[in-house]
Amino acid sequence: MLPTQDDSSKAEFVSPPNPSVPLWRNRDYLLLWSGQTISNMGSKVSGFAFPLMVLFLTKSASQAGLVVALNSLPYLFLSLPVGALVDRWDRKRVMVLCDAGRALALGSIPVTYAIGHLTIVQIYLVALVEGTLFVFFNLAEVACLPQVVSKEQLPRAAGQNRVTEGTSSLIGPPLGGILYSASLLLPFLADAISYVVSVGSLILIRTAFQRERRAVQRKLRVEVAEGLSWLWHQPLIRFMACVTGGLNFIFAGGPLILIVLAQQQGASPPFIGLVFTIGAIGGILGSVVGPAIQKRFSFSSLVISTLWINALFWPLYIIAPNPLLLGAVNAVIAFVTPIYDVVQFSYRLALIPDALQGRVNSVFRLLAFGLQPLGGALAGVFLQRLGAFTTVLIFGICFIVVAAAATINPYVRHAAT
Repeated sequence: MLPTQDDSSKAEFVSPPNPSVPLWRNRDYLLLWSGQTISNMGSKVSGFAFPLMVLFLTKSASQAGLVVALNSLPYLFLSLPVGALVDRWDRKRVMVLCDAGRALALGSIPVTYAIGHLTIVQIYLVALVEGTLFVFFNLAEVACLPQVVSKEQLPRAAGQNRVTEGTSSLIGPPLGGILYSASLLLPFLADAISYVVSVGSLILIRTAFQRERRAVQRKLRVEVAEGLSWLWHQPLIRFMACVTGGLNFIFAGGPLILIVLAQQQGASPPFIGLVFTIGAIGGILGSVVGPAIQKRFSFSSLVISTLWINALFWPLYIIAPNPLLLGAVNAVIAFVTPIYDVVQFSYRLALIPDALQGRVNSVFRLLAFGLQPLGGALAGVFLQRLGAFTTVLIFGICFIVVAAAATINPYVRHAAT
Protein backbone atom coordinates (compact mmCIF):
# COMPACT_ATOMS: atom_id res chain seq x y z
CA MET A 1 0.00 0.00 0.00
CA LEU A 2 1.32 3.46 -0.84
CA PRO A 3 2.17 5.69 2.14
CA THR A 4 -0.07 8.55 3.17
CA GLN A 5 1.23 12.02 3.89
CA ASP A 6 1.76 11.03 7.53
CA ASP A 7 4.15 8.29 6.39
CA SER A 8 6.10 10.60 4.11
CA SER A 9 6.60 13.17 6.87
CA LYS A 10 8.91 10.69 8.62
CA ALA A 11 11.27 10.63 5.64
CA GLU A 12 14.45 12.68 5.61
CA PHE A 13 13.64 16.33 4.90
CA VAL A 14 16.14 18.53 3.12
CA SER A 15 15.70 22.31 3.30
CA PRO A 16 14.45 24.09 0.17
CA PRO A 17 17.18 24.41 -2.49
CA ASN A 18 19.26 27.57 -2.52
CA PRO A 19 18.75 29.53 -5.78
CA SER A 20 22.41 30.59 -5.68
CA VAL A 21 23.52 26.97 -6.06
CA PRO A 22 23.73 26.06 -9.78
CA LEU A 23 21.63 23.16 -10.98
CA TRP A 24 24.78 21.25 -11.85
CA ARG A 25 25.80 21.29 -8.17
CA ASN A 26 22.38 20.17 -6.95
CA ARG A 27 22.99 16.48 -6.22
CA ASP A 28 19.37 15.43 -6.04
CA TYR A 29 18.39 17.31 -9.19
CA LEU A 30 21.27 15.61 -11.02
CA LEU A 31 20.05 12.21 -9.84
CA LEU A 32 16.50 12.99 -10.93
CA TRP A 33 17.66 14.42 -14.25
CA SER A 34 20.13 11.62 -15.08
CA GLY A 35 17.67 8.86 -14.24
CA GLN A 36 14.97 10.44 -16.37
CA THR A 37 17.42 11.03 -19.21
CA ILE A 38 18.10 7.31 -19.43
CA SER A 39 14.43 6.45 -18.93
CA ASN A 40 13.36 8.90 -21.65
CA MET A 41 15.91 7.40 -23.99
CA GLY A 42 14.44 3.97 -23.43
CA SER A 43 10.92 5.28 -23.96
CA LYS A 44 11.90 6.85 -27.28
CA VAL A 45 13.46 3.56 -28.39
CA SER A 46 10.37 1.49 -27.56
CA GLY A 47 7.98 4.24 -28.68
CA PHE A 48 9.59 4.17 -32.11
CA ALA A 49 9.39 0.37 -32.23
CA PHE A 50 5.75 0.03 -31.13
CA PRO A 51 4.09 1.26 -34.37
CA LEU A 52 6.71 -0.52 -36.49
CA MET A 53 5.94 -3.81 -34.75
CA VAL A 54 2.18 -3.34 -35.11
CA LEU A 55 2.53 -2.41 -38.78
CA PHE A 56 4.70 -5.51 -39.25
CA LEU A 57 2.23 -7.81 -37.47
CA THR A 58 -1.03 -6.40 -38.84
CA LYS A 59 -0.16 -4.27 -41.93
CA SER A 60 -2.75 -1.81 -40.54
CA ALA A 61 -2.11 1.87 -39.82
CA SER A 62 -5.38 2.07 -37.87
CA GLN A 63 -4.23 -0.64 -35.47
CA ALA A 64 -0.90 1.15 -35.06
CA GLY A 65 -2.90 4.27 -34.21
CA LEU A 66 -4.86 2.25 -31.65
CA VAL A 67 -1.62 1.43 -29.80
CA VAL A 68 -0.82 5.15 -29.64
CA ALA A 69 -4.34 5.83 -28.35
CA LEU A 70 -4.22 3.12 -25.67
CA ASN A 71 -0.91 4.45 -24.38
CA SER A 72 -2.38 7.93 -23.77
CA LEU A 73 -5.95 6.89 -22.89
CA PRO A 74 -5.37 6.54 -19.10
CA TYR A 75 -4.85 10.30 -18.76
CA LEU A 76 -8.45 10.82 -19.78
CA PHE A 77 -9.84 8.66 -16.98
CA LEU A 78 -7.22 8.77 -14.23
CA SER A 79 -5.76 12.25 -14.26
CA LEU A 80 -8.08 13.90 -11.71
CA PRO A 81 -8.06 11.21 -8.98
CA VAL A 82 -4.35 10.51 -9.46
CA GLY A 83 -3.55 14.22 -9.02
CA ALA A 84 -5.26 14.15 -5.62
CA LEU A 85 -3.57 10.90 -4.65
CA VAL A 86 -0.03 12.11 -5.40
CA ASP A 87 -0.72 15.05 -3.08
CA ARG A 88 -1.67 12.51 -0.37
CA TRP A 89 0.99 9.88 -1.00
CA ASP A 90 4.76 9.86 -0.84
CA ARG A 91 5.55 11.11 -4.35
CA LYS A 92 8.97 9.48 -4.44
CA ARG A 93 7.57 6.04 -3.62
CA VAL A 94 4.88 6.50 -6.28
CA MET A 95 7.59 7.16 -8.87
CA VAL A 96 9.69 4.18 -7.79
CA LEU A 97 6.76 1.75 -7.91
CA CYS A 98 5.58 3.07 -11.28
CA ASP A 99 8.95 2.65 -12.97
CA ALA A 100 9.35 -0.82 -11.46
CA GLY A 101 5.94 -1.73 -12.91
CA ARG A 102 6.82 -0.29 -16.30
CA ALA A 103 10.06 -2.30 -16.34
CA LEU A 104 8.05 -5.49 -15.82
CA ALA A 105 5.46 -4.56 -18.45
CA LEU A 106 8.00 -3.71 -21.16
CA GLY A 107 10.15 -6.69 -20.19
CA SER A 108 7.23 -9.04 -20.84
CA ILE A 109 7.39 -8.34 -24.59
CA PRO A 110 10.89 -9.78 -25.24
CA VAL A 111 10.11 -12.72 -22.92
CA THR A 112 6.93 -13.75 -24.75
CA TYR A 113 8.50 -13.00 -28.12
CA ALA A 114 11.46 -15.27 -27.30
CA ILE A 115 9.15 -18.18 -26.50
CA GLY A 116 6.94 -17.53 -29.52
CA HIS A 117 3.76 -16.36 -27.75
CA LEU A 118 3.72 -12.61 -28.42
CA THR A 119 0.29 -11.40 -29.61
CA ILE A 120 -1.16 -8.08 -30.69
CA VAL A 121 -3.43 -8.20 -27.64
CA GLN A 122 -0.40 -8.27 -25.34
CA ILE A 123 1.08 -5.27 -27.15
CA TYR A 124 -2.17 -3.40 -26.59
CA LEU A 125 -2.18 -4.35 -22.89
CA VAL A 126 1.46 -3.32 -22.39
CA ALA A 127 0.75 0.03 -24.03
CA LEU A 128 -2.24 0.51 -21.71
CA VAL A 129 -0.33 -0.49 -18.56
CA GLU A 130 2.64 1.69 -19.48
CA GLY A 131 0.33 4.63 -20.09
CA THR A 132 -1.49 4.08 -16.79
CA LEU A 133 1.70 4.05 -14.73
CA PHE A 134 2.95 7.07 -16.67
CA VAL A 135 -0.01 9.10 -15.35
CA PHE A 136 1.00 8.40 -11.74
CA PHE A 137 4.70 8.92 -12.41
CA ASN A 138 4.34 12.07 -14.48
CA LEU A 139 2.05 13.90 -12.07
CA ALA A 140 4.31 12.99 -9.14
CA GLU A 141 7.41 14.12 -11.05
CA VAL A 142 5.91 17.49 -12.01
CA ALA A 143 4.70 18.05 -8.45
CA CYS A 144 8.10 17.25 -6.92
CA LEU A 145 10.22 19.48 -9.16
CA PRO A 146 9.59 22.72 -7.18
CA GLN A 147 10.94 20.87 -4.10
CA VAL A 148 14.11 19.72 -5.83
CA VAL A 149 14.99 23.09 -7.42
CA SER A 150 14.27 26.66 -6.35
CA LYS A 151 11.44 28.73 -7.79
CA GLU A 152 13.95 30.93 -9.62
CA GLN A 153 15.49 27.89 -11.29
CA LEU A 154 12.22 26.40 -12.57
CA PRO A 155 12.56 27.90 -16.10
CA ARG A 156 16.12 26.59 -16.39
CA ALA A 157 15.15 23.18 -15.02
CA ALA A 158 12.19 23.05 -17.42
CA GLY A 159 14.49 23.97 -20.28
CA GLN A 160 17.00 21.35 -19.20
CA ASN A 161 14.26 18.74 -19.11
CA ARG A 162 13.33 19.72 -22.65
CA VAL A 163 16.98 19.32 -23.64
CA THR A 164 16.81 15.85 -22.17
CA GLU A 165 13.66 15.15 -24.15
CA GLY A 166 15.30 16.48 -27.31
CA THR A 167 18.47 14.45 -26.77
CA SER A 168 16.37 11.34 -26.26
CA SER A 169 14.50 12.12 -29.47
CA LEU A 170 17.84 12.62 -31.22
CA ILE A 171 19.32 9.30 -30.23
CA GLY A 172 16.29 7.14 -29.42
CA PRO A 173 14.59 6.70 -32.82
CA PRO A 174 17.72 5.81 -34.85
CA LEU A 175 18.85 3.55 -32.01
CA GLY A 176 15.38 2.04 -31.95
CA GLY A 177 15.57 1.49 -35.71
CA ILE A 178 18.95 -0.23 -35.41
CA LEU A 179 17.83 -2.40 -32.50
CA TYR A 180 14.55 -3.22 -34.24
CA SER A 181 16.42 -4.25 -37.39
CA ALA A 182 18.61 -6.56 -35.32
CA SER A 183 15.69 -8.06 -33.38
CA LEU A 184 12.11 -7.06 -32.66
CA LEU A 185 12.63 -7.66 -28.95
CA LEU A 186 15.69 -5.45 -28.36
CA PRO A 187 13.96 -2.02 -28.22
CA PHE A 188 11.59 -3.22 -25.50
CA LEU A 189 14.36 -4.90 -23.54
CA ALA A 190 16.35 -1.66 -23.66
CA ASP A 191 13.37 0.31 -22.34
CA ALA A 192 12.82 -2.15 -19.49
CA ILE A 193 16.47 -1.75 -18.43
CA SER A 194 16.14 2.05 -18.58
CA TYR A 195 13.27 1.92 -16.07
CA VAL A 196 15.41 -0.15 -13.72
CA VAL A 197 18.10 2.55 -13.89
CA SER A 198 15.48 5.20 -13.13
CA VAL A 199 14.37 3.29 -10.03
CA GLY A 200 17.95 3.22 -8.78
CA SER A 201 18.46 6.97 -9.26
CA LEU A 202 15.20 7.79 -7.46
CA ILE A 203 16.11 5.65 -4.45
CA LEU A 204 19.34 7.65 -4.01
CA ILE A 205 17.57 11.04 -3.82
CA ARG A 206 17.50 12.50 -0.29
CA THR A 207 15.23 15.53 -0.82
CA ALA A 208 11.62 15.12 0.30
CA PHE A 209 9.31 15.36 -2.72
CA GLN A 210 6.66 17.27 -0.76
CA ARG A 211 6.60 19.66 2.16
CA GLU A 212 5.57 18.43 5.57
CA ARG A 213 1.91 19.02 6.33
CA ARG A 214 -0.71 17.46 8.53
CA ALA A 215 -2.81 14.77 6.93
CA VAL A 216 -6.50 15.67 6.89
CA GLN A 217 -8.89 12.84 6.21
CA ARG A 218 -11.21 14.12 3.48
CA LYS A 219 -13.10 12.55 0.65
CA LEU A 220 -11.19 12.26 -2.57
CA ARG A 221 -13.80 14.20 -4.53
CA VAL A 222 -13.36 17.18 -2.17
CA GLU A 223 -9.63 17.27 -2.85
CA VAL A 224 -10.20 16.91 -6.59
CA ALA A 225 -12.69 19.78 -6.43
CA GLU A 226 -10.03 22.02 -4.84
CA GLY A 227 -7.76 21.50 -7.83
CA LEU A 228 -10.61 22.14 -10.25
CA SER A 229 -11.62 25.30 -8.39
CA TRP A 230 -8.08 26.71 -8.34
CA LEU A 231 -7.61 26.20 -12.07
CA TRP A 232 -11.08 27.52 -12.89
CA HIS A 233 -10.24 30.80 -11.17
CA GLN A 234 -7.03 31.15 -13.23
CA PRO A 235 -8.41 31.93 -16.71
CA LEU A 236 -5.01 32.17 -18.41
CA ILE A 237 -3.79 28.83 -17.06
CA ARG A 238 -7.16 27.28 -17.90
CA PHE A 239 -6.97 28.52 -21.48
CA MET A 240 -3.35 27.39 -21.85
CA ALA A 241 -4.44 23.90 -20.80
CA CYS A 242 -6.94 23.90 -23.66
CA VAL A 243 -4.33 25.20 -26.13
CA THR A 244 -1.88 22.53 -25.02
CA GLY A 245 -4.64 19.97 -25.43
CA GLY A 246 -5.13 21.06 -29.03
CA LEU A 247 -1.40 20.75 -29.70
CA ASN A 248 -1.21 17.30 -28.15
CA PHE A 249 -4.23 16.17 -30.17
CA ILE A 250 -2.29 17.07 -33.33
CA PHE A 251 1.12 15.86 -32.17
CA ALA A 252 -0.29 12.48 -31.05
CA GLY A 253 -0.54 11.42 -34.68
CA GLY A 254 2.71 13.09 -35.77
CA PRO A 255 5.12 10.13 -35.33
CA LEU A 256 2.80 7.71 -37.14
CA ILE A 257 2.28 10.22 -39.97
CA LEU A 258 6.05 10.63 -40.35
CA ILE A 259 6.62 6.87 -40.33
CA VAL A 260 3.98 6.30 -43.01
CA LEU A 261 5.26 9.18 -45.18
CA ALA A 262 8.83 7.93 -44.89
CA GLN A 263 7.79 4.35 -45.68
CA GLN A 264 5.97 5.59 -48.78
CA GLN A 265 9.26 7.17 -49.86
CA GLY A 266 11.04 3.83 -49.44
CA ALA A 267 12.90 4.54 -46.19
CA SER A 268 14.18 1.64 -44.05
CA PRO A 269 13.64 1.57 -40.24
CA PRO A 270 17.11 3.02 -39.45
CA PHE A 271 16.58 5.75 -42.06
CA ILE A 272 13.13 6.51 -40.63
CA GLY A 273 14.90 6.91 -37.31
CA LEU A 274 17.13 9.50 -38.99
CA VAL A 275 14.02 11.56 -39.83
CA PHE A 276 13.25 11.75 -36.13
CA THR A 277 16.88 12.47 -35.31
CA ILE A 278 16.93 15.52 -37.59
CA GLY A 279 13.79 16.76 -35.87
CA ALA A 280 15.33 16.12 -32.46
CA ILE A 281 18.27 18.39 -33.29
CA GLY A 282 15.78 21.22 -33.66
CA GLY A 283 14.17 20.20 -30.38
CA ILE A 284 17.49 20.33 -28.53
CA LEU A 285 18.29 23.78 -29.92
CA GLY A 286 14.85 25.04 -28.92
CA SER A 287 15.28 23.63 -25.43
CA VAL A 288 18.69 25.27 -25.02
CA VAL A 289 17.56 28.73 -26.10
CA GLY A 290 14.10 28.51 -24.52
CA PRO A 291 14.98 29.92 -21.05
CA ALA A 292 17.02 32.78 -22.58
CA ILE A 293 14.26 33.65 -25.05
CA GLN A 294 11.73 33.62 -22.22
CA LYS A 295 13.70 36.38 -20.48
CA ARG A 296 13.80 38.60 -23.58
CA PHE A 297 10.25 38.31 -24.86
CA SER A 298 6.81 38.48 -23.31
CA PHE A 299 4.67 35.47 -22.51
CA SER A 300 2.04 36.46 -25.08
CA SER A 301 4.46 37.06 -27.96
CA LEU A 302 6.20 33.72 -27.43
CA VAL A 303 2.99 31.70 -27.14
CA ILE A 304 1.36 33.27 -30.20
CA SER A 305 4.47 33.21 -32.41
CA THR A 306 5.38 29.58 -31.65
CA LEU A 307 1.83 28.44 -32.40
CA TRP A 308 1.76 30.21 -35.76
CA ILE A 309 5.18 28.87 -36.78
CA ASN A 310 3.89 25.35 -36.09
CA ALA A 311 0.71 26.04 -38.04
CA LEU A 312 2.62 27.35 -41.08
CA PHE A 313 5.24 24.60 -41.22
CA TRP A 314 3.03 21.55 -40.54
CA PRO A 315 1.49 21.44 -44.09
CA LEU A 316 5.01 21.27 -45.57
CA TYR A 317 5.10 17.59 -44.63
CA ILE A 318 2.96 16.78 -47.68
CA ILE A 319 5.31 18.47 -50.17
CA ALA A 320 8.61 17.24 -48.70
CA PRO A 321 10.01 15.06 -51.53
CA ASN A 322 12.30 12.85 -49.43
CA PRO A 323 12.88 11.71 -45.83
CA LEU A 324 15.66 14.23 -45.24
CA LEU A 325 13.35 17.15 -45.97
CA LEU A 326 10.67 15.51 -43.83
CA GLY A 327 13.24 15.64 -41.04
CA ALA A 328 14.01 19.30 -41.80
CA VAL A 329 10.35 20.30 -41.47
CA ASN A 330 10.15 18.23 -38.29
CA ALA A 331 13.22 20.09 -36.97
CA VAL A 332 11.55 23.49 -37.32
CA ILE A 333 8.41 22.31 -35.54
CA ALA A 334 10.52 20.62 -32.87
CA PHE A 335 12.54 23.84 -32.38
CA VAL A 336 9.59 26.06 -31.45
CA THR A 337 7.62 23.48 -29.44
CA PRO A 338 9.99 23.35 -26.42
CA ILE A 339 10.04 27.14 -26.31
CA TYR A 340 6.26 27.08 -25.92
CA ASP A 341 6.54 24.30 -23.32
CA VAL A 342 9.18 26.08 -21.23
CA VAL A 343 7.14 29.29 -21.18
CA GLN A 344 3.83 27.77 -20.12
CA PHE A 345 5.33 25.08 -17.85
CA SER A 346 7.48 27.38 -15.70
CA TYR A 347 4.74 30.04 -15.60
CA ARG A 348 2.28 27.46 -14.30
CA LEU A 349 4.49 25.75 -11.72
CA ALA A 350 5.56 29.06 -10.17
CA LEU A 351 1.91 29.94 -9.46
CA ILE A 352 0.59 26.66 -8.02
CA PRO A 353 0.90 26.15 -4.22
CA ASP A 354 2.84 23.00 -3.26
CA ALA A 355 -0.15 21.42 -1.52
CA LEU A 356 -2.12 21.70 -4.77
CA GLN A 357 0.61 20.81 -7.26
CA GLY A 358 -0.62 17.28 -7.95
CA ARG A 359 -4.29 18.21 -8.17
CA VAL A 360 -3.97 21.35 -10.27
CA ASN A 361 -1.48 19.73 -12.64
CA SER A 362 -3.81 16.76 -12.95
CA VAL A 363 -6.63 19.05 -14.08
CA PHE A 364 -4.29 20.89 -16.43
CA ARG A 365 -3.01 17.67 -17.90
CA LEU A 366 -6.45 16.18 -18.22
CA LEU A 367 -7.27 19.09 -20.53
CA ALA A 368 -3.82 18.95 -22.12
CA PHE A 369 -3.75 15.19 -22.76
CA GLY A 370 -7.42 14.29 -22.83
CA LEU A 371 -7.67 14.48 -26.63
CA GLN A 372 -4.35 12.74 -27.24
CA PRO A 373 -5.87 9.23 -27.55
CA LEU A 374 -8.37 10.56 -30.09
CA GLY A 375 -5.61 12.27 -32.06
CA GLY A 376 -3.52 9.12 -32.26
CA ALA A 377 -6.49 6.93 -33.19
CA LEU A 378 -7.81 9.36 -35.81
CA ALA A 379 -4.37 9.69 -37.38
CA GLY A 380 -4.30 5.93 -37.93
CA VAL A 381 -7.86 5.83 -39.30
CA PHE A 382 -7.29 8.82 -41.61
CA LEU A 383 -4.01 7.39 -42.90
CA GLN A 384 -5.71 4.05 -43.60
CA ARG A 385 -8.81 5.46 -45.30
CA LEU A 386 -7.94 8.92 -46.61
CA GLY A 387 -4.20 8.78 -47.18
CA ALA A 388 -1.30 10.81 -45.84
CA PHE A 389 -2.00 13.95 -47.90
CA THR A 390 -5.52 14.47 -46.52
CA THR A 391 -4.47 13.47 -43.01
CA VAL A 392 -1.77 16.16 -42.89
CA LEU A 393 -4.23 18.77 -44.19
CA ILE A 394 -6.86 17.90 -41.59
CA PHE A 395 -4.43 18.26 -38.71
CA GLY A 396 -2.99 21.39 -40.32
CA ILE A 397 -6.41 23.05 -40.16
CA CYS A 398 -6.55 22.14 -36.47
CA PHE A 399 -3.22 23.91 -35.99
CA ILE A 400 -4.59 27.09 -37.56
CA VAL A 401 -7.65 26.99 -35.29
CA VAL A 402 -5.47 26.66 -32.16
CA ALA A 403 -3.13 29.47 -33.21
CA ALA A 404 -6.01 31.79 -34.09
CA ALA A 405 -7.74 31.11 -30.77
CA ALA A 406 -4.60 32.03 -28.82
CA THR A 407 -4.11 35.18 -30.91
CA ILE A 408 -7.53 36.61 -30.10
CA ASN A 409 -7.70 35.44 -26.47
CA PRO A 410 -7.49 38.52 -24.18
CA TYR A 411 -5.83 36.63 -21.30
CA VAL A 412 -2.96 35.56 -23.54
CA ARG A 413 -2.53 38.97 -25.16
CA HIS A 414 -2.49 40.79 -21.81
CA ALA A 415 -0.64 38.20 -19.73
CA ALA A 416 1.82 39.49 -17.15
CA THR A 417 5.44 38.86 -18.15
